[in-house]
Amino acid sequence: QVQLVESGGGLVQAGGSLRLSCAASGRTFSMYAMGWFRQAPGKEREFVAAIFWSGSSTYYADSVKGRFTISRDNAKNTVYLQMNSLKPEDSAVYYCAARHSGLLVRDQNGFDDWGQGTQVTVSS
Repeated sequence: QVQLVESGGGLVQAGGSLRLSCAASGRTFSMYAMGWFRQAPGKEREFVAAIFWSGSSTYYADSVKGRFTISRDNAKNTVYLQMNSLKPEDSAVYYCAARHSGLLVRDQNGFDDWGQGTQVTVSS
């Protein structure tokens, strides 16, 4: 099991940017695929982005493609989500998740460990 701690959320105006970070404990972080999910009030948690264990492959939800970028630094046990051109509909609690396999999936049931989340609010 790996422990995940998100940071970087906050309040930003529409069109602005934020970078979320997710720090992971454990020596096996570099073997895991990592993902970002989000949950808005009254809605189900949804997939945002995922990255292969090596960082060589990424996968995005259509709603964020071209605006968000997921990346990782295995030496720092950290995964990032750079969010640009933010919209009010991006407002949600953002969660980092680890999958005990290097393969990419978008199904949250395929992820094994979860962080506590960080709030992102985009004002219009």
